[in-house]
Amino acid sequence: MKFKFIIAPVIAMILFSTSCSDVLDMAPDGNMQMEDILSDPDRVEGLLNRCYVNIPKKGYSYHFFESLVVAASDDGYTSDEAQGLATGFIYSDNNNADRHWMRDNTEDHGGLNNNYWTRFWQQIRLCSQFIEVIDKAAVHSESNRGRFKAEARVLRAFFYMELVKWFGKVPVLDATMPFDADFSTLTRNSVYDVAKFIIADCDEALADPNLPWRIDNENDAMRVTKALALALKTKAMLFAASPLHNEGQNHWDEAYTTAADAVSRLKANGYELFKTTTQPAVYGTGPAAALRQLMTQNADYSASPRDKETIFQTNSGSVFIWHIGYITGARFPGVYKTGTAPTQELVDAFETINGEPVLNLAKPYLDEKHLQPNYNPANTQYNPNDPYANRDPRLDQTVIRNGSIVHWNNVAYVAEIYQGGDNAPSWDVTNRSRSRTGYYQAKMTRPGASNEAPANNSNWKYYRLGETLLDLAEAAAESGRLAEARLAANEVRNRSGMPNLSPLLTKEELILRIRNERRVELAWEENRYFDLRRWQNPDGDLAETSKYFTAMDIKKNSNGTFTYSRRNITNNPRGGWENRDLLLPLPLAEAATLEAVTGTPWQNPGW
Repeated sequence: MKFKFIIAPVIAMILFSTSCSDVLDMAPDGNMQMEDILSDPDRVEGLLNRCYVNIPKKGYSYHFFESLVVAASDDGYTSDEAQGLATGFIYSDNNNADRHWMRDNTEDHGGLNNNYWTRFWQQIRLCSQFIEVIDKAAVHSESNRGRFKAEARVLRAFFYMELVKWFGKVPVLDATMPFDADFSTLTRNSVYDVAKFIIADCDEALADPNLPWRIDNENDAMRVTKALALALKTKAMLFAASPLHNEGQNHWDEAYTTAADAVSRLKANGYELFKTTTQPAVYGTGPAAALRQLMTQNADYSASPRDKETIFQTNSGSVFIWHIGYITGARFPGVYKTGTAPTQELVDAFETINGEPVLNLAKPYLDEKHLQPNYNPANTQYNPNDPYANRDPRLDQTVIRNGSIVHWNNVAYVAEIYQGGDNAPSWDVTNRSRSRTGYYQAKMTRPGASNEAPANNSNWKYYRLGETLLDLAEAAAESGRLAEARLAANEVRNRSGMPNLSPLLTKEELILRIRNERRVELAWEENRYFDLRRWQNPDGDLAETSKYFTAMDIKKNSNGTFTYSRRNITNNPRGGWENRDLLLPLPLAEAATLEAVTGTPWQNPGW
């Protein structure tokens, strides 16, 4: 029997790229018939492997080693703005539906980050195809059949979640589309409907006894697990309940129930925060040292792993911080360019050690350009003339600031990020070797880097328990369960030595604190870009957070003290803050074809 499947569910391909029906009987590699694949257990496993293709790389894997998603958020600003790279086109707002530099970056040093729309749909089609054929395929054991099918379901959920994050509403296709299907009825389903589909796939996978909770063999690196299924369920409902996507409906109770169940089951099956560094000689013994180690080392594959927090990671290094993305200066000759550096806005987000925010989170700045911070009157520990004293320990594990101790070639250096210092920032837009913010990246870097040893080439962590706990905290706060929201957030805060959130916080205040906690804990993990967007209403924009950015300009005085001055990185607005930037556009030709077939608009607003 020959199986007939559409090569891709992207409608333009279906209608205009497939002219020979014989091609529909081919396996995904185009070299043999599907019946030949399904009769061979080893080839069936190869078919499952195809479902894992196109999992996007992260970190510095984007166009010319850029941390693109961080650089497009308010946490970072790149030194590559004028270099003709993707960030420069985003900053200058040189994007349209036909060519968007976030969606279609063309050189990514791994081939897995461009053309998100087509690639993710291709993977969804492959997963659906596998789910449909596995029951009749030859396998080495029935346990393999169950696990393989469960894996395909989790992977389909993963790629649907990626589509939602970037594009919002998308069609729900629970099966491969026959060639003669009536595409005129195809619609973009609500994010809530997509979330329910993701949850259904994950629940099916969770019910299979053959899908493991954790990968304990390095030969199975990057295979999906029940833990990932729970993290995906939580994330899907968090997006569905968020203002950008909820279509006026309140889904926070459901988001809370989903997240609470996920955290409970993850903990019951051995997942916990990584709280104590196992390498104090490298990372120190400070309260946030464990978080630094977690983000710079691969999760280990063992029945009793050192790292019990990581839920899903890549199987090949993609953080890649060595000659790019680190501190530059005469004492650091191996670093080629700074890449993306933390903004003053990110630094402002770190509380003082008494647990008080530095700024008024409801209105952090009194002016559009962020030059007038709106200080929190309840904070008695922050001193603008000594701005890095008494701060959340995560600040020094996230940001290299003036006075930080930086280890390079087995030598400890004091960072000189002041006018005339070895690591001085540059306000020259063409100078890619220097920070444009007055800071350099610490998180994702391992202390003790050198010309011979990279600061980090670890596997990217897509999901970890700390993130899922904060998903739970947000859903609990939004649904009015304030005690449970504080409990989840405090668990994350306490890991790094920060005090509990006050039980006197109102619901609105607690929501702001949890949003800020997400920014601090998850900095540089590519969450902030999406958080900023999903928290907006559909008619909103990012003008308050993503239009103007500030740097710290430091002057060293003759007596050894420093004078700190805020300045704008540029006097012009940075691109990416308008209403249309809340979502990526569908490819122009794809949207036009879909509109022609269905008779309804498909493009995201503003594109």
